[in-house]
Amino acid sequence: MITDVFESEKIVGIECYATDSEGIGGRIRELVEDFNVVEIPDDIGRKYVDDGKYLIAQVTKSSWDTHNLVRDMARNLRVSSTRIGWAGTKDKRAVTTQLISLWDTSESDLEKISMRGIEISAVGRSNSKIALGDLVGNRFIIIIRDIGLSSDEVDKRLDDITMQTKKIGGFVNFFGIQRFGSRRPVTHVVGKLLLEGDFEGAAYTYIAKAYKDENEDTKVVRNAVWESRDVAQGIETFPLSLRFERAMLHHLDKCPEDYVGSFMALSPNLQKLFIHAFQSYMFNRILSARIMEGIPLDEAIVGDVVCFRNEQGLPDAKKVQTITEKDLKAVNRLIAKGRAWVTAPILGYESEYSGGRMGEIEKRIVEESGIELSAFRMEAFPEISSKGLRREILTVVVPAFEVSEDELHEGKVKVTASFSLPKGCYATTVLREYMKGNPLDLS
Repeated sequence: MITDVFESEKIVGIECYATDSEGIGGRIRELVEDFNVVEIPDDIGRKYVDDGKYLIAQVTKSSWDTHNLVRDMARNLRVSSTRIGWAGTKDKRAVTTQLISLWDTSESDLEKISMRGIEISAVGRSNSKIALGDLVGNRFIIIIRDIGLSSDEVDKRLDDITMQTKKIGGFVNFFGIQRFGSRRPVTHVVGKLLLEGDFEGAAYTYIAKAYKDENEDTKVVRNAVWESRDVAQGIETFPLSLRFERAMLHHLDKCPEDYVGSFMALSPNLQKLFIHAFQSYMFNRILSARIMEGIPLDEAIVGDVVCFRNEQGLPDAKKVQTITEKDLKAVNRLIAKGRAWVTAPILGYESEYSGGRMGEIEKRIVEESGIELSAFRMEAFPEISSKGLRREILTVVVPAFEVSEDELHEGKVKVTASFSLPKGCYATTVLREYMKGNPLDLS
């Protein structure tokens, strides 16, 4: 375990590495095509029929944020974006492939979509739409460049870290820094302000609070509005690239002080992202504390809540059990066989703390946050209320690596990493253990 991590990781609740071997350094996403993701769809129960209400299409996109992609695709089709469904939000600086559903859309309508960096083709028709979460996982091929070590040293460090993760039982299932905004980790801060009922503070924090790793010009215009609270000034000076902030500013221009309404100008999925980000921050803090206090990750202790595998062999956070002394040995045998997993809470208004030692840790971290669990039931903004759930704390994956010369950096090497992850798990949390570098090199 290493507790010397970057401040930008501490900000989002990641306070340690689980392994203590030296990393290889390097950078990812130097080229967009260095980061490839192919979604593994969950097609159980979906039938393709000739007269289905939904057109199912495959989209391969490059340098597109999912929310912007859907919005612009809807504009091309001249329909509401609510008619388009997708299973998982994908990275912007990447080449990603996934399925989408389009209600009441014909194959010929796809010809209306003319967008740079987009390839789209019909797969079939279905009477069931694709919704968030309708995926099994993702396959990744990622190139790490600009590594200033010999090939032999890179191989040695990769092997050492892989061996350590096997002893731990897998990779720690942190929420990756991009969950919060890689260069502007603000979403969980906004989420906390919303839970506290400070809607004005939440709105202006999202719109105008600048972060040090942002573009200098952007920081200037944000800081001006942060200090002045001048909505008209923001509309005039904010670049068009800040689409979501501008949407909120336009609402506030029409409806001054309607701060809840300004969030309603965003898509429903984006509205929920703020609360989800704060939940993710708290999950990261709880998991960091477990590691730093030396509590095993691949074994349950009394009071732990474990989940069990579903029909696909994946963790099912809805099938949980709190472990007693009587259950402990039997459950740990299931964990060793990959049939059960220790979980930590994604906090919400129906959440229950673990028992024993982990319950004490969870209560302490919640108390330190100053947020009551009841706050997740948001009467003033019920659309973003959250019951809470559980998430497994480990992901079992063994990446395959290929070390070769880096054609972009003379005298240096690159590593091509290939692996698959279950849905909701972050490739960057796997790579950070191997690289142990600046989080901005993972963004």
